[in-house]
Amino acid sequence: MQIPQSDILTTNRLGKVFSNTVATYKYFWFVSIMQIHALRSNPRMEVWDIVVRMVANAWYPIHYFRLSFGKSDSLFDIVMELQRLTQIPIDASVDIITKDITAELGNREIRKLLTILTQNVPYRFLRPWIDTSDDKEMVRRSQTLENGCLYSLYKENGEFYIMLNQDWDTYLHSHYNILVDFAYWNLALFLQARNPNVPAIPNKLIRPEVRNSLVKQRQYWDMVISIGGPIHCIYTNQELHWNDYDLDHFIPWSFVSHDLLWNLVPADGSINSSKSNKLPDLECYLPKMAQLQHHSLQLLLNHGKEPKVMEDFISLGYTAKELADMDAGRFMELYKRTFNPISQIALNMGFETWKY
Repeated sequence: MQIPQSDILTTNRLGKVFSNTVATYKYFWFVSIMQIHALRSNPRMEVWDIVVRMVANAWYPIHYFRLSFGKSDSLFDIVMELQRLTQIPIDASVDIITKDITAELGNREIRKLLTILTQNVPYRFLRPWIDTSDDKEMVRRSQTLENGCLYSLYKENGEFYIMLNQDWDTYLHSHYNILVDFAYWNLALFLQARNPNVPAIPNKLIRPEVRNSLVKQRQYWDMVISIGGPIHCIYTNQELHWNDYDLDHFIPWSFVSHDLLWNLVPADGSINSSKSNKLPDLECYLPKMAQLQHHSLQLLLNHGKEPKVMEDFISLGYTAKELADMDAGRFMELYKRTFNPISQIALNMGFETWKY
């Protein structure tokens, strides 16, 4: 992926910002600058505002999806500690996190943590334009807008801020979506290398405003119950009736980041708050899960029903009919081969095991 080129701006240098990156700071620094610039007309941006927004943007992939940022990245530890100190919910929005942490900037512990993020990235980000590792020299030369750099740095009399180079103003506004996508695309590549077995990394970088509807999946299970009668919750053994159950992501959505039918199971509404985004005990619940899934496929296909959502099963390597035709033992083995490694990776990332 490349950024839009310009005949008058040094866009080639901006494109090199994320080359040879060993931590996530630059990605979140740039995205945060873009977001603040989109909201304000003032070219001056306080460094404290930018680093607070960096934390807010990193909050969701760290806390909710538990992605590893790598051993040399202190942003991960900072975000974890800030959640402990502030008790801001792990799935809070960027705006709420930004507001709540900004309100706590007078707290010495919080300010000390954020100070770490002010010490390198404001200077290092400008290296494609200004080739120096001396911070004072970087400040001085940035103020001349050397090589048309993106911003100038000012650190004096207790103040620390950047001034956006106004030559970039129209370009940043006009290409906002492409530039933010460019940063997140590079971030996804960076994180994929550090989370090689984790699925759907690009879907785990930004908190979705609205989760996908599960209407089609509910219709599937309503059809199963309508034809075959009530089923039993695999967790509580309570009888579940048509349109009177919750749909549970067997392996939490916060890990798999999808709504495929083979990972969804009707459940007693009482288990939602306790199971949350924890991993079910596979020894206890996987046999029940596999049995119910197998039963549903056989029941519907035997009654000539094949809703389109059944195509979700193809991602397991078999059609719905092929799965229905399997004997119970072979179907169970397939589910073990599918869910055991997924669960183990999630455990390694810090997800907790749950049992009713």
